[in-house]
Amino acid sequence: MPRVTNAGQTRRRKQRLMKTTRGYFGNKSRLYRYAKDASQRARKYAYRDRRVRRREFRSLWITRINAACRAAGIKYSVFMAGLKKLNIQLDRKQLSELAINDAAAFAALVAKVKA
Repeated sequence: MPRVTNAGQTRRRKQRLMKTTRGYFGNKSRLYRYAKDASQRARKYAYRDRRVRRREFRSLWITRINAACRAAGIKYSVFMAGLKKLNIQLDRKQLSELAINDAAAFAALVAKVKA
């Protein structure tokens, strides 16, 4: 009776991993030993940076709202506090879009907060 190996499954597993490292520079795209580490590191950074992306976007929105508020003669913190008092529930992403694309609507909000 011939001995049983798991060569087919091993080969498929390695090919699946090598597929993920296509386009990497040097041995990382050619040799399994180095591709394994590169793939693992890439997946780790991808996981981390999906969370970081959210932080960075929130920061960007706040910066944009602040710039629009300063142009209208009001501070960001005062503007946000005013919106909260008036019970206007727009998130920072929506406010940022208003500030960029619909200046008149943003100005109306600022006027409401100032009043």
